[in-house]
Amino acid sequence: MYCASVFFKRLTTIIVSTLVLVLSGCGSSSSDDNTSQAAANNQPNSSSDTTNSDTSTDTSTDSNTDQGTGDNSDSSDSGGDNNSSDDDSNDTAQVVGSTDGVLCDYLYNEFNDSASVQATSNADWSCDSSDRQLTANGIPDHATGTFPNQANPNTISEKNVSVSYTLTPTKTDSTTTLGGPSGATGYVLNGVKIDANTAGSCDDSGNSCSLVGNTGNWSIEALGQTSFDFGTDDNNAHVQPDGSYHYHGMPEGFIELRSGNEVTMTLIGWAADGFPIYARYGYSEAENAQSELKVMTGSYQLVETVSSNRPSTSVYALGTFAQDWEYVAGSGDLDECNGRFGVTPEFPQGIYHYYATDSYPYFQRCVKGEL
Repeated sequence: MYCASVFFKRLTTIIVSTLVLVLSGCGSSSSDDNTSQAAANNQPNSSSDTTNSDTSTDTSTDSNTDQGTGDNSDSSDSGGDNNSSDDDSNDTAQVVGSTDGVLCDYLYNEFNDSASVQATSNADWSCDSSDRQLTANGIPDHATGTFPNQANPNTISEKNVSVSYTLTPTKTDSTTTLGGPSGATGYVLNGVKIDANTAGSCDDSGNSCSLVGNTGNWSIEALGQTSFDFGTDDNNAHVQPDGSYHYHGMPEGFIELRSGNEVTMTLIGWAADGFPIYARYGYSEAENAQSELKVMTGSYQLVETVSSNRPSTSVYALGTFAQDWEYVAGSGDLDECNGRFGVTPEFPQGIYHYYATDSYPYFQRCVKGEL
């Protein structure tokens, strides 16, 4: 009996000890798992974080790139009816020193129901490996004034416009005066030519003046004077005897179609030397695209010493004739051809470019590039 009693006591002790070990082992296992999971939760997930980081970076980069492209596109393609292409290559120049990639597929072909037009306006710009070509009919794409009118007896008619400008314009230290028989200084994107001078003139006495012929010594200005009426409309344009509608100054109707009333740097055309032409606004710091936009002013001032051969200023106020103006470097924003070097939305690396201005000479009368 004693042995049996001892045997059962030892058996009980062994069973209890075994249960304690089993329970203890289970508890330990549970504790380790929880600790491991807690540790895991406190560690960054390299796979997840790497993926999220790359996704964030890529999204940010793509977003910024696309946004930048979109901004340029909006700037250059405002008034979308005037440019049929949505190609991003039309936003900025593809190569520094070249205008290739900027408005190389500009196409407009719409009927103009303005009372004095009643014709389809067509302008087709394209680029090949070296040149930019324009084929157009000279019909404006915006409303015009009434033509013929009392001061301008000519009717707007289609013209055969075919020009070719280099894609790699080269600025020189010399100037070439254009206009009239020497040819247009450039064309607005709608295919209408820029010809700021007039054929009007007066002799020295001022008693013999004519708005055609250009035979006198004093060349009459179309804009900025009140002595002579050339019948220009609100677009600072009128019609030549051969039916050519052309601009003497700011092409307001076209600018309205292209950029609305926004304060923006608007590319409106190309000069005969291949450099771009902008309207009214430019960066206040020529080479800083982050600087504020401002209205560009020409650097011409009325002469201080009036020639004794000039018709009397009491009859024809200063500013009536082209000879009343002289270029004064630094008096405005631009050079003698109404241009400057600087950055633009389409040319972020900088390019020489011209401006249409509200101040004299209104449009460039000369070009700085090789022809």
